[in-house]
Amino acid sequence: MQPVRASRFSVKVRAMFTGPVDRIDLSSVRRILVVKLRHHGDVLLASPVFSVLKAHAPHVEIDALVYADTRDMLTLHPAITEVLCIDRQWKTQGTSQRLSAEWSLFSRLKSGRYDLLIHLTEHPRGAWLARALGCRYAVAPDYRDKPTFWRKSFTHRYSLPLNPRRHTVESNLDALRRIGVQPAIEERRVQLVSGGSADSEIREILATNGLAEKSFIHIHPTSRWQFKCWPAELTGQLIDILAGRGERIVLTAAPSEAERDMVQSILRHSRHAVIDLTGKLSLKSLAALSARAKLFIGVDSAPMHIAAAMDTPVVALFGPSGETQWGPWQVMHRIVSSDQHPCRPCGNDGCGGGKISDCLVQLPLARVMQAVDELLALRS
Repeated sequence: MQPVRASRFSVKVRAMFTGPVDRIDLSSVRRILVVKLRHHGDVLLASPVFSVLKAHAPHVEIDALVYADTRDMLTLHPAITEVLCIDRQWKTQGTSQRLSAEWSLFSRLKSGRYDLLIHLTEHPRGAWLARALGCRYAVAPDYRDKPTFWRKSFTHRYSLPLNPRRHTVESNLDALRRIGVQPAIEERRVQLVSGGSADSEIREILATNGLAEKSFIHIHPTSRWQFKCWPAELTGQLIDILAGRGERIVLTAAPSEAERDMVQSILRHSRHAVIDLTGKLSLKSLAALSARAKLFIGVDSAPMHIAAAMDTPVVALFGPSGETQWGPWQVMHRIVSSDQHPCRPCGNDGCGGGKISDCLVQLPLARVMQAVDELLALRS
């Protein structure tokens, strides 16, 4: 049974099949909208979806819908025609302003006349858009606890992993597998394009500080989530060991007060000077910096995924979050995690919800240095 184009408020839903009988013929598709309403790292790890679609259907135009603060994860991606945005600040505005912004966005989406919508999260907006935009096909995760409205909004629903041992990149690509697109290994790379302006900015910063490309170590010790961070004292000791060996260190962090405070604490625990770029770089500039580092050291965070996307070797410290799902993707790396805490990865925001994770606090400096030495040896 072939699907028909839906009306504005309803979708003609077919029965679900597990075989190839309901795969989508992409030759009949001209425009695709991919929706990923999550945080920075989540959006970046969705970038292979665009690459794979373009590789299998070069004729299609593909747009992305993301939160405005995450747009730089996808802008300049060669497979994406346009990145459309929802500003989280809309909800803080007056009713008339918010409605005006929402209507403007919806009008732009409606004018796109999308044949296929690919929704990659549980956000309810995806179900509304599948109906309101009248897409011929709509794909979303098969959340069993979602109401009938959700399930009947999509022509295709793809299975979620039954265990946590599947990387997020592969889970995103399952949306394409569900409609008959099988990604090749070389198509699954996470891609971020820094752009000429960011590249020029970083070249100037490096020149000002007497740094050549691949001559320094980039450390990004912070995260918006405190429970993912290694103690400042240990990070300061790590800097001292590396600097004592003659390594040049570039330190970065977001401009938030909490991350600035942590960096200041790290610097108080270190005797050596570093190049501190805390709060001074955009996401594109951060990518350009990581691309020129010989090694990246950090925790489970968007900057770690950015470094991996720029093909820089990564030492990643993991605590409550799972490295199988969220580890560096398709790049030379070492994961440093505790083998003394069988409770990890627990996914909690610190032990007992206290924002401090014992599996990170008790992670030995020697383990981190071992990982650093291994990767530096492989580069030499």
